[in-house]
Amino acid sequence: MESSSFLDSQSSSPRSWTIFGSFMIFRQISPLVQKHLIKVYFLLCCTLMASVFGVILHMLLNIGGFLTFFATLGCLYSILTSPTHEKVDSIILTIYNLEFLFFTVAVLMVLSTLHGATIGPLIELTIDVDPGILVSAFISTAIVFACFSGTALLARRRVFLYLGGFLSSCFSILVWAGFASLIFGDSAALFIIQMYFGLLVFIGYVVVDTQEIIESAHLGNLDYVTDALLLSTDFIAIFARILIIMVRYTSNST
Repeated sequence: MESSSFLDSQSSSPRSWTIFGSFMIFRQISPLVQKHLIKVYFLLCCTLMASVFGVILHMLLNIGGFLTFFATLGCLYSILTSPTHEKVDSIILTIYNLEFLFFTVAVLMVLSTLHGATIGPLIELTIDVDPGILVSAFISTAIVFACFSGTALLARRRVFLYLGGFLSSCFSILVWAGFASLIFGDSAALFIIQMYFGLLVFIGYVVVDTQEIIESAHLGNLDYVTDALLLSTDFIAIFARILIIMVRYTSNST
């Protein structure tokens, strides 16, 4: 009787039912996939630290620019074209699997370092304007990323996957806007499209990519290196846009 009355009281409270229902939805994720997500988010933190190291390298050696950008693309191609390494999570780890795992993780760390060096000039400009913007932009990015990735984790499975096609179309708009800015020069309209619209697009990608990682893991794809790469790309894209918006606003205010 006491247990039934407790359940009745829980169901009578909309707020409690929402929280209880969210955790029940989270239980739909199998233990194997939950372990996979822990590896993905841990590797994501490692990639972000590698990016910070890349920024420091740029500030010391001034290596950021087109060279690091194209080197980043080369590492990205190496990871995306490598054979899937989901078999690394098997019970029996062969020497080949271990070597392959170390190689792909090392390439990911190099890619993240180069990515950090590529945005190094933007970090230097921000420090020259106001060093406090850097901290505010990182905290804002971390909060936005955690909220939307957490929303994807607690939402019903596959509920946001339909946004993938829409976001791909929006991303193509960003690409064409980038080409237009190279040809015709910067303008207020192109800035709004690339920064504000691009910020919304990559926030959407955080939700979609998180749910795609969950679904592909349920289907047996435990490639946590590529999954961490997807999320780190979203994180840095959001961070760079928030940083540029805050620097522009501060510069116009002074």
